[in-house]
Amino acid sequence: MPANRLLRGSARQISRAPSPLIAYAAPWVTVALASCLPGWPLIAMAPIMPPLGFMTLLAWRQLRPGLLPVWAGAVLGMVDDLFSGAPFGAAMALWSITMIVMDLIEARFPWRNFLTDWLVAGLFIVAYLALGWVIAAHSGGAIAPALIVPQGLVALVAYPMVGRTVGLIDRWRLMRFRVLG
Repeated sequence: MPANRLLRGSARQISRAPSPLIAYAAPWVTVALASCLPGWPLIAMAPIMPPLGFMTLLAWRQLRPGLLPVWAGAVLGMVDDLFSGAPFGAAMALWSITMIVMDLIEARFPWRNFLTDWLVAGLFIVAYLALGWVIAAHSGGAIAPALIVPQGLVALVAYPMVGRTVGLIDRWRLMRFRVLG
């Protein structure tokens, strides 16, 4: 009986492979969709929605370091700039710098744990919000710096949930589908 169970399990693996389209497109599409989410209708007097696109980019980079190339920060930052309303080029520059620094951190500290990833992501999120505020202030969109504090706190608390969601999407991304032919 146990041999029969093993045979059935291996028979399900025959002629199944991850879809290359899903495997390559899932990170790009999820970051782009996450960049669009904060623009959905939400009535608030101050920015409260965290930068979900940036947080998703960080989560993909920490989960699968080699999956997105370093230049992906520029392309995905451009998508975020189109939907966020920030000065065009702000997210492109900040996301590109983030990808380069994340690459350096990965080379220096290849073994990490949950708290280290959360700390690094938290530092990047706070720096992203602060530098975004500086860029917006120089472009004529100045607001009181205290107004971005709630957005930063929500982002820090929500990052583990974003990371978990990216992990589930990664599991779906590598799911095996029946190969025809």
